[in-house]
Amino acid sequence: MKDQRYLTVNALTKYIKRKFDADPHLQDVLVKGEISNFKQHSSGHMYFTLKDEKARVLAVMFSSNNRGMKFSPENGMKVLIRGDLTVYEPSGQYQIYIKEMQPDGVGDLYLAFEQLKERLEKEGIFSPQNKKPIPKFPMTVGIITSPTGAAIRDILTTIKRRYPAVNIMIFPALVQGPQAAPSIVKQIQLANQLNETDVLIIGRGGGSIEELWAFNEEEVAKAIFHSQIPIISAVGHETDFTIADFAADLRAPTPTGAAEMAVPHIEDLTERILNRESRLLRALKEHMTLKGERLSRIQKSYAFRYPQKLYEQKLEQVDKLTEQLEKGSKKLFDQKNDGWQKMQKRIQRKPLNDLIRTSKEQQEKMQKQLNKVMLNIIAAKEKDFSHKIATLEALSPLKIMDRGYSLVYSKQENLIKSVKQIKENDQVKIQVPDGIINCLVTEIEE
Repeated sequence: MKDQRYLTVNALTKYIKRKFDADPHLQDVLVKGEISNFKQHSSGHMYFTLKDEKARVLAVMFSSNNRGMKFSPENGMKVLIRGDLTVYEPSGQYQIYIKEMQPDGVGDLYLAFEQLKERLEKEGIFSPQNKKPIPKFPMTVGIITSPTGAAIRDILTTIKRRYPAVNIMIFPALVQGPQAAPSIVKQIQLANQLNETDVLIIGRGGGSIEELWAFNEEEVAKAIFHSQIPIISAVGHETDFTIADFAADLRAPTPTGAAEMAVPHIEDLTERILNRESRLLRALKEHMTLKGERLSRIQKSYAFRYPQKLYEQKLEQVDKLTEQLEKGSKKLFDQKNDGWQKMQKRIQRKPLNDLIRTSKEQQEKMQKQLNKVMLNIIAAKEKDFSHKIATLEALSPLKIMDRGYSLVYSKQENLIKSVKQIKENDQVKIQVPDGIINCLVTEIEE
């Protein structure tokens, strides 16, 4: 036993790890299973258990490998992974280090699309209340797309055919590849900074989901949402839907459809103008006809046909009114003159001093009558007052005390009417007709 060599746990674990690392069958292993105990560290590394009905294995995916994933792993999700099996020396457990991972049964791009759509919808990015109206008659239309693709040719051709008066600004952008999303965001921000366009068309021609993926990026959706200029999305064909379509103020089925939505048709405008012109001329004609009929009625009226006779009638009316005014004035003058003469005769019949003396005698007589009436009223009021005073004195409790009664008050000035209101050693006040007696209660009898 002494000659035998014992391995340390560390040495044994290292030996097993070398065996794992040297075995080519444990490198680039393809495994499928279900995620459980998922945890993503603040560093970005992912740790979880990969399991099936009969077994489980620990799994690690470093941030350098998961940074480009299009979906977010969750507990219960079935996945397909590629990775290397090795031993984690500190715990002696074998685990798989994942290089690639994708959902089992559904494409990772489709899953990423659904996850991002659900999250942005909860944030209100797609809310109809936040949609901006598209102007009916834009002066300038901005186009954000590839300057060499078929989409730009379709948009330009349609706009020039429908509404040649509009100005067009092209903001060239990448629409495919890893740099497409930043390029689109940059051009949206540039268009808003310049603020020279009334509406923006953003899009490209058809393609696979991978080719259209730039329009499914979160940064593009938020740039569309924060744009102050209304945006029409035109990505792919009519059956293609992207995140940009939901975030835009208006979705067009194709780039050509976006051009038709962005500008009116000149023929429709011409027809509307001609229709308005016809309605205006018809209204003016009717108005002129009505005014002409009214003018004709006025011209045929008595005043316009016989102005001299109308003038003569008015002269006659003036003469009659003048005559009535003179008669009325004379009558009023005669009435006032008669009244003045009567007053003058009265003054002449009775001298002014007699009138003054008579008036003074009448005033003195009335004054005596007033004094007499006032004295009678005062005497009646004094008699009534004396009667009420006598009644109050008869009802006064103080008057009752003159017959030998007294009033008892508690210390709080409450009138005591029952032995239940006091107790022994209470202080009470007894009021008699000529003063107050302060007493201490020593005994109570009911």
